[in-house]
Amino acid sequence: QVHLVESGGGLVQPGGSLRLSCVASTDLRGIGEWAWHRPAPEKQRERVALIDTDDTATYIGSVKRRFTISRANNGNAVYLQIDNRKTEDTGVYYCKWIGAVNIWGQGTQVTVSS
Repeated sequence: QVHLVESGGGLVQPGGSLRLSCVASTDLRGIGEWAWHRPAPEKQRERVALIDTDDTATYIGSVKRRFTISRANNGNAVYLQIDNRKTEDTGVYYCKWIGAVNIWGQGTQVTVSS
């Protein structure tokens, strides 16, 4: 069974950058998309970024120009660069692989606070 292991979260101050990582425990052996989600008011989770099989990235409006999603060359990891951190970025960030099956990471806590 494939697991996604996330890292990179923590308690940080506003401003600056943070990079989250999500690595598959084994070769995913397939074509898929990657996404990052976080909790949102009145939603269980909202998708903040997605990178598709053509490496086209899409973002929700509130994180555009601050978040950058990218994938590893071997396709077995995804990253989320958060620039100019804001307090509203606080939350648990979950990665998700969308392929023949959907696989979720366990989440990594990001707390942005002065």
